[in-house]
Amino acid sequence: MLKNCCNLAVELQLTSKAPMKKHDFVNIQTLSEDTLLYLIRMAREFEKHPNRELLKGKVVATLFYEPSTRTRLSFETAANRLGARVIGFTDAKVSSVSKGETLKDTILMVSNYADVIAMRHYIEGAAQYASEVAPIPIINAGDGAHQHPSQCLLDLYTIYQTQGTLNNLNIYLVGDLKYGRTVHSLIMAMRHFNPTFHFIAPKELAMPDEYKLYCKENNIKYVEHSAFNSKEIADADILYMTRVQKERFSDLMEYEKVKNVYRLTNDMLIDAKPNMKVLHPLPRVNEIAYEVDNNPHAYYIQQAKNGLYAREAIFCYCLGITYEDVVNDKTIIE
Repeated sequence: MLKNCCNLAVELQLTSKAPMKKHDFVNIQTLSEDTLLYLIRMAREFEKHPNRELLKGKVVATLFYEPSTRTRLSFETAANRLGARVIGFTDAKVSSVSKGETLKDTILMVSNYADVIAMRHYIEGAAQYASEVAPIPIINAGDGAHQHPSQCLLDLYTIYQTQGTLNNLNIYLVGDLKYGRTVHSLIMAMRHFNPTFHFIAPKELAMPDEYKLYCKENNIKYVEHSAFNSKEIADADILYMTRVQKERFSDLMEYEKVKNVYRLTNDMLIDAKPNMKVLHPLPRVNEIAYEVDNNPHAYYIQQAKNGLYAREAIFCYCLGITYEDVVNDKTIIE
C-alpha cells in the first residue's frame, strides 16, 4: 500500500506547465498524459473541499438531448457547488429544437447566455461540431456511441484512487463493447499507461475493429474472450462492467438475445485479486447482481460519486481556472 502511495505521488508530479487558457473538453484522445494527470490532481483537491465559490457569477448551460441521471445531476451539482448558476433543458422536446431549430442555432443562442455548455447528444460527433461553432467552451457529456470523456476522467480518477497508479494494469471490459462509449473513451485515455485490456463480449457486441486497430497503432495490448467466469477474470485489476444498451438497438429481438449474456455474481469473485475493483458507468440492469453491492470489490457507487470531483475539475479546466488557483482558493465553504 505504501508503495502504491509513493507511485501515486510520483506520477502526480507533473513537469509540464498547467493549462492557462479556456479549453473545450470533447475528445479524450486529444488530451496528453500530463493534462490527464493534471485534471486528476485537480479532482483530488475538489474531493478534499468540493464546496467553493470559484465559479461565482458564471452561468453553466446543460443541454441534454438524451436521458441522463448521474451525468446531468453531477454536472449540475458540480456547477452549484462551485457557485455557478445553471440553465438548460433535460428534454429537447421542451426547447425550440421541437420547432425545428438546428443544433448550430441552439448552440449559438445558448452561448449568448452562458459561459460554458455541457451537452449530451444522440448523434456521434455532435459535441465536436458544437465546439467548432461555439464561442464558449463545450463539454461533451456523451455523443451517441462515440465518446464520454467526462465519464472517462472520473473512471481514471477512480482507478488511481483504488490502484495507486494508472500504469501496467489488467483492465477487463465486459458486456456491450460495440455501443459502449465509456469503454471506447477509456481505451483511448489509457494509451499513455501501458495497460493490458481484456475484451469480454458476445460476438454481436464485440469491440469494433476501429478500436482494436487503435490499440494496435498505439501499442496497447488486448486479449479477446468469450467466457465469463471466476477463472477468466482472476487476473483483473479492474473489472469494468457495462449495460447492454437497449436504446442503441434497432432490432429488439437482437437486444433480447444478448441482454443477459454476462451477469456478475458474488461467486465469480472468489478468485479475485485483493486490489481488484468492480466498476460500472451505471445505470445497471441485470449485469451486476444486487448481492455484489456489499462485496469489498464493488466500487461503482463510489465511482459515481467521483463524478462530482472530476466534473468540477473539468469546469475549471474549460474556464481557465488553474490547479494553482484551486490550491490557493480562499472561497472554500466548509
